[in-house]
Amino acid sequence: MTTTLNQQARAGLTGGGLAALLLSYTLAPIDLFIVNVALPTIQSDLHASTTTLEWVLAGYGIAFAMLLVVGGRLGDAFGRRRVLSWGLAAFTATSLVCGIAPNETVLVLARIAQGAAAALLVPQVFSIIQATHSGEHRARTLGYLGAVAGLAMVLGQVLGGLLVAADLFGAGWRPIFLVNVPIGIVVVLLVNSKLPESRAQDPLGVDRWGTPLLAGALLALLVPLLEGRALGWPVWCWVLLAAVPVLTAGYLAVARRLERAGGVPLVPPTLMRTPSMRFGMITAVPVFAGFGGFMFVFALVFQAGLHFSPLTAGLALTPAALGFLLMSLQTSRLVARYGRRVLLVGAIVQGSGLLVLVLTLLSAWPAVTVFDLAPGAFVYGVGQGAIAPVLFRVILSGVPTEAAGVGSGVLTTTQQTSLALGVATLGSLFVALAGPAALGMRDALVLVILVMTALSVVIGFLVTRLPDPRQAAA
Repeated sequence: MTTTLNQQARAGLTGGGLAALLLSYTLAPIDLFIVNVALPTIQSDLHASTTTLEWVLAGYGIAFAMLLVVGGRLGDAFGRRRVLSWGLAAFTATSLVCGIAPNETVLVLARIAQGAAAALLVPQVFSIIQATHSGEHRARTLGYLGAVAGLAMVLGQVLGGLLVAADLFGAGWRPIFLVNVPIGIVVVLLVNSKLPESRAQDPLGVDRWGTPLLAGALLALLVPLLEGRALGWPVWCWVLLAAVPVLTAGYLAVARRLERAGGVPLVPPTLMRTPSMRFGMITAVPVFAGFGGFMFVFALVFQAGLHFSPLTAGLALTPAALGFLLMSLQTSRLVARYGRRVLLVGAIVQGSGLLVLVLTLLSAWPAVTVFDLAPGAFVYGVGQGAIAPVLFRVILSGVPTEAAGVGSGVLTTTQQTSLALGVATLGSLFVALAGPAALGMRDALVLVILVMTALSVVIGFLVTRLPDPRQAAA
């Protein structure tokens, strides 16, 4: 298939090409969340320790976040469709290994490899959109992608609950990974037959010094955040956290020197000086940290506090997914009319949904049902749906096409790091306060939700600094 990028930019991808992109992107966030509801079954079947379960989650997320920028760079250099196919093939193979893992060690190593594969495929989706779409076509497609992203995060837990509850062929938790195999094969075929190839005109080489420094900084941040609470915050966690600013400063020094010499670092400081990138990344931190905390804390409460089954716990989040989906599909039209105010209204609606959940918990605990939670969850999802797709659009609007892989990699790395930050901070706060000697589960949950509401206020303030999305689409 030979199609020029100029033709694609005018028409945008449709049909099979668009389906290939959306399905490719869906696999990674679903597998980040699908494991949550299956952890007790995995622990029982493999006789795994709590630390091992933490690594089943953390190994995927750390590899994903560390290699995203590298994945974007590889796509720019070797061809985005080609690297997307590599990533999908590796994701499918590692999913198979996860599903047949005979012991906890193999499962953890396969999950780390699965996260690395996700880091290859995800940046290519954003890069292909940047390279093959322009104007309103790009805005609409990013809206679809934003809808898929949030929906996949929520549906990951729903699908996990369904598969664990079904216990297909007595396989217990294993189908949550094995289901990726036939899907991955179909998506690889779609990608290779429906997508055009694209790459940067001047491919960038590997940043030999910046890559390990940036990866080290992310590793030093994410490992303590994901593991510190479970391990009681040992000294090595604090040592790693203290190393984060040192490694970050080292990376910035190397990157600036490379730019002055005419080279292109892994994350160019000049790219981060673009207003849409700079203010967009700052805004993305509370947006995704709040969402990560929301998902993690409610997963704990559903099963440990309200004694929901895995299936019921997953279904309890369906109203949030529905709200996100319905609003995400409307953002392109609303932004064309109201511009940046869509983000501000989204922050207000999101905060309102959280307050409705607080009132629900205070009035109905401990006999809270899925139906009681539905109104607040739906409103919260609507607010998230008004923020995330538009934020993605604004952040990527200032990224040149030739740097699309770098920009999308930085964006998704920020998203994954922020999700981990929300799990670590809000999750640790909840666990510390939920014990009977402290506030108890209900009041601890209420307090954490109020903190999330405060983050919505912060988001509302930050979005006023962002460029107008209507200008971004021009």
